[in-house]
Amino acid sequence: MNGNIRVLIVDDHALVRGALSERLKREPGLDVVGGAGDAGEAIRMTLDHNPDIVVMDIDMPGMICFDAAREIASLRPETRVIFLSAFLHDWYIQQALHVKARGYLTKREPPEKVITAIREVASGGAYFSEEVRARIVVDRNGATLSEDAKSLVSTLTTREVEVLRYIARGLSKKEIAHIMHISAKTVDKHSTNLMSKLRIHDRVELARYAIREGLAEA
Repeated sequence: MNGNIRVLIVDDHALVRGALSERLKREPGLDVVGGAGDAGEAIRMTLDHNPDIVVMDIDMPGMICFDAAREIASLRPETRVIFLSAFLHDWYIQQALHVKARGYLTKREPPEKVITAIREVASGGAYFSEEVRARIVVDRNGATLSEDAKSLVSTLTTREVEVLRYIARGLSKKEIAHIMHISAKTVDKHSTNLMSKLRIHDRVELARYAIREGLAEA
């Protein structure tokens, strides 16, 4: 890659976003082109600033970050995404790999590791925290979640997971239908599928399962 590496920071916490931006600005060869507060803004800023790397928090309100990463890849194929999260849930890792993210770091990592990840990914490689690497298998077909790390949640569709997350937040069927722009009947269908796949018999247990799996955050 010629010239400095252009980086966009995406985090809904202004203090985190600002602190990481200030640290990266002091690093030779890195240019922070902006900071976004949510995934939707990240897409708009990617189009405006054309960063080489997007460092994106996973746990943000609004648009799901994995959907944003997929759209960024479609609109700017040359832009690479590194996810940053306080959580190490298998579903998060699986979705990050599914949208072909080039990195996944925990927020426990020091800034120097983030810088190393940015440089590695910008040069065409990939970078994962050690705890993430322990859960994935890398072969000639790419990286996938290891069989040992897979759980029942990996059998769910993206829409089913979305319904499950809203159930965990205590939303009613009508509220979920309104937010997702689907009918209450479709929400019922997703709920039935969830209970069947997860071997759970009521909404209360669905909510408890989502909380245990870390799907209730953000």
